[in-house]
Formats: sequence, C-alpha cells, structure tokens
Amino acid sequence: MNTVPAQEVKRRGFAAVDELLEKGDVHVIRNNKPQYVVLTEERYQELVAEAQEAYLSRVRASLEDVKDGRVRKFANTDDLLQALDTEED
Repeated sequence: MNTVPAQEVKRRGFAAVDELLEKGDVHVIRNNKPQYVVLTEERYQELVAEAQEAYLSRVRASLEDVKDGRVRKFANTDDLLQALDTEED
C-alpha cells in the first residue's frame, strides 16, 4: 500500500503524491489511520465502470429470477418475516 502522511501533503501539496501514484493508489495517513485515498482519473473511471457493471449484473440476475419464477411475494412484512423464520429451521 502506498502511503503518505497528511502533513507531507500539506507541506508539499500534490507533489507529495505524484510519484507514488505511478505505483498505484495512495492512502493519506491522518492521526495514524488511513483517512483518504488519492487515485488517478483513469483508475477512478475504472472503478466507476466496474461498479456499474456489477450493478447491471445484479439487475439482470434479478430479472432472470422473476422470469424463471424464483420470486415469492408476500402480502405484508409479517408474512415475510414468518417465511424467513421458517427457512432458518
């Protein structure tokens, strides 16, 4: 993990993280804990695209469940909770 103390960022600005970014994401340490993560725009866009694809995959799987009849409907919350309790037994 690439790390840099927050004081170093305060002192040097982004120059403190520029070199480290070449090696990957940079964790900024504040009060001895990772507080922030600095990443390149390219890496950020990759993460956004991966999150979007994961979301779409979950939606597709849910639609397949509905299509194939693997979905149960309940009239109210109590019926749902009762069904969940029954499944645990």
